[in-house]
Order: sequence, then structure tokens, then C-alpha cells
Amino acid sequence: MRLPSLLLLFLLTVWALDGEEGGKEEAKAPEEAPSGPPSDELLEEEDILVLTRHNFDRALREHRYLLVEFYAPWCGHCQALAPEYAKAASLLKNESSELKLAKVDGPAEQDLVVEFGVTGYPVLKFFQDGDRSQPVEFTGPREAEGIVRWLKRRSGPAATQLETEAEAAQLIDSQDIVIIGFFKDLQDEDVAEFLAVAKDALDLTFGYTDRPELFQKYGLSNDTVVLFKKFDEGRADFPVDEELGLDKVDLSHFLIVHSMHLVTEFNSETSRKIFGARILNHLLLFINQTLATHKELLTGFREAAPPFRGEVLFVVVDVAGENAHVLQYFNMNATDAPTLRFINMDTTKKYVPNTEEITAASVTTFCQDILSGKIKPQLRSQEIPADWDQKPVKVLVGKNFEKVVFDESKNVFVKFYAPWCTHCKEMAQTWVDLAEKYKDHEDIIIAELDSTANELEAFTIRGFPTLKYFPAGPDRKVIEYTSARDLETFSKFLDSGGVLPEPEKPEVPIPEAGTNDSKIHKDEL
Repeated sequence: MRLPSLLLLFLLTVWALDGEEGGKEEAKAPEEAPSGPPSDELLEEEDILVLTRHNFDRALREHRYLLVEFYAPWCGHCQALAPEYAKAASLLKNESSELKLAKVDGPAEQDLVVEFGVTGYPVLKFFQDGDRSQPVEFTGPREAEGIVRWLKRRSGPAATQLETEAEAAQLIDSQDIVIIGFFKDLQDEDVAEFLAVAKDALDLTFGYTDRPELFQKYGLSNDTVVLFKKFDEGRADFPVDEELGLDKVDLSHFLIVHSMHLVTEFNSETSRKIFGARILNHLLLFINQTLATHKELLTGFREAAPPFRGEVLFVVVDVAGENAHVLQYFNMNATDAPTLRFINMDTTKKYVPNTEEITAASVTTFCQDILSGKIKPQLRSQEIPADWDQKPVKVLVGKNFEKVVFDESKNVFVKFYAPWCTHCKEMAQTWVDLAEKYKDHEDIIIAELDSTANELEAFTIRGFPTLKYFPAGPDRKVIEYTSARDLETFSKFLDSGGVLPEPEKPEVPIPEAGTNDSKIHKDEL
């Protein structure tokens, strides 16, 4: 009987794969996986160890310095980090470094996620000398060179011990900024605190010494941390408190403040340092650097800066450069220059001078008046739309906000949003449906305010969407709504007079780090 062609082809394929040269052995059944404990074999992908609960201990034993990324395959931040992480692994391999990178698929390795307290992705933890109990949180930049730099600072000496005047002079001359700790006793706890600060300050160079001749050389009699710099004052001293000792937080802040130039020009390279300085008050001078008359204003601006160091950051913005986004943020045009603007980065409140004069005296007065509360912030507001109350969702702007929300006869539920916010767009129809449902309730108003175009003196909106309820009455009370954003829960909230429902506790997957809602980021400037 003639075999169908497909069956014949199948048999020929089986013989070719399983038989020996013309042999006719029957196909063998697949072998069963060997029984016994799971393998602790260490496998790599792109020079990165792939870790599980079965091989984690072995990785710690075999690698003295191990940085482990806990990731989720679906996580966008993890996907963005992946090429930089792989590049860092390759850089370390090419250097034959003791430092090694590894990764753990969090959703697949829940035991490890729970053990190491992972609550979002990606999370990076640094393990040293096989210590599984106390990993160090990675705090460095998430790009290849930054990862490598952080690891080297963590695993190697954070500072150079200096024995002679020549060594100290050479170190000071090697960089624009050098920090040297002068300690009479290198076994003191203050030295350990100093080195701990040095480990995290990746962009700075550190040294330390106990040599009496170096104390004398630099005019010191007590333990002091000195920041040497090739600009501005040239040097700044941080005396160590004899009773309280060296405070890491205070020293870190000192280094940030004094490593900044008195006047910093805003650009893509300096923006990260400006926003990372933890100085909340910024004074911005907007000038056109191509015009000599504008550049002359820098002299007075610089003269006014020293008394405000650490309290106000003096920044120059070149309107002829690539800074259109900064101008837009302050609702300005390039033709408005030269001019000053003051902003508090915590409240985002902005201040405008009452004079066009820009001198050392006028700049000083402007700063002093703001800090003492003599000048009120400039609050941006759109014009009140003619039909602001004609639709179910009422439109609020800065100019009508207080009149509407603090009407003693009304309960007002307000959505503060940004037009570009994805979360705001997702709940837009629900908000309209809520307004439709309550449009016949005379004592309930459903409203919205575009927080990117309107600023309020009463409070600052820090994320989108933000929902606030203003109950009727004379108390000007405000209730922050933090429950579910669906029509049913909104309705229960309103019907109960602004009482928040009991939060449900569903089982949810661990979120990506920093992705719960749309936050206002300083680096959007």
C-alpha cells in the first residue's frame, strides 16, 4: 500500500534525525530530567549573571563585589536601564575587575523579592564580601559610566591618605574641587563618617591626613574638613564639632553648597547639579549673552551673591541659548531680557522685581524682601471663561478659584490636572459623568483647574491629578481625596458629605518605581 506523501516525509525526517547512517533504530523517548536539588549553576547574559534563589548564595561566595538588579520583564524603567546595565558589565569585564553585575527576575523570584524588601522595579542592591544580610542600596546614576564609577568608589578607597605637603599639593592641584579631611586621630569615628560621605560623592575627589605639618601648612589647629576650589573664594572650611562630632548630613550639605559656583549658568550640563543642590530658593538672571550691555549686568549680579550662599542659588539663563523651555515655564519671551525672576522650588512660587534696575544693590534688596515676606509671589492665572459655569464640569482659574471653592453654601469637588497628564486623560470622562450625575444638586459643584496655567497662593499642587473637596461652611476646610477614581466611589464620597471610603486591599503586582501618578519634576524646566 502506498504511503501518503506527508507521512512518508515525516518518517524520513525521523530516520535522518534519530538513526545512525542507514540504521533503523526506533526514536528514543525523551530522557527524564534528573531528580535531586535544583542546579546552582551560574549563567550569564551579556556579561550579567542571571540569579535565582538556587544560585544566589553561590554568586555571593564567588564574587566579592556584586551589584544585583531586581527587575520585571514588563517594566519600562527596567527596559530603559537594560542597555546601560549591559554596557557597564562589559566595561568591568574588559578591565578584569572584581566587580560583577547580576540580575534577578523579580516576578519569577518572589522569595528573593520578599527577602530583600523590593517594593518597585528596578531596584539595585550592592553586596560585598558575601554579606547577604546588609546589602547597600545603589544611589548612583543609572548610566553605564556612572554605575561603574559608583561601584569603584564603593569597593575601593573613597579617599587618599596624605602623608606629605607634596602629596597634598599634588592632590589639590589635580582637580577643580578637592576635599581634604584633617583629623588628629585617624581611628576616630569622625574619620569613618567622613569616608562614608566620600563614598557617595562620586563627582568629588577626597583626601585625609593626620600629619601635624599639614595642619600647620593650611592654618588649622582642630579637626576640619576643607574644600579647596579653583574658583570663587578658593577655599571653604567645615570645622568638626568637638562635642557632637562630624555630622554626615551637615557635611554633605556643606559640600553641595560650596562646590557650586556663586553664579551658575543654566544649561544641559549644569541643570542636574542645580536641581540637586537642595537649595530651594533660586534667583535667575535672564540675559542675552551675545549683547555686551547684558553681559555687563553679571558684575553686579555676582557681587550680590556671597551673602546668600547656601540660601539662594544664583543662576544665569542665556535667552539666546537653548533655554526656550525655561522661558516658557516663567511665561516669558526672549525680549523680556534682561530681567530677574525668583522661584522657590518647593512651593514653585515665583516672584517678579518691582524695578527694571539690575545692580548689586537692587539684587540684594530683591532677595532680602522676598525672604522677609515683603514681596508677594506672582500667581499666574488664565482669564475667566465667559461660559465657565455653563457645563456640568465648572471651569476654575486662579482669578475665580477662591470665590467658588470657598462659597459657604456649596460643596465643591475639584480636579487639578495637567493637559499632558495621561492619568488625567484616563479619568476625564468619569469626571464628566460625575458632574452630569450631580448637576441638579444645587449644593454640589464638580469643577476642574488646569494647574499648569493657574497658580494658587493657598497651596501647591505637586502631582496630577490631585483631587480636593471643599465642604460647605465658614471653616474653609479642605479634604484631600485619595481613594479610587471611579464613578461609584466618587458618588459614595459625595453622598457621605466628603467622608473617604475605607481603602480596599487587593493583591496587586509590584509597581515600577516612581510610576504611580504623574509628578511634577524639577528637571522639566
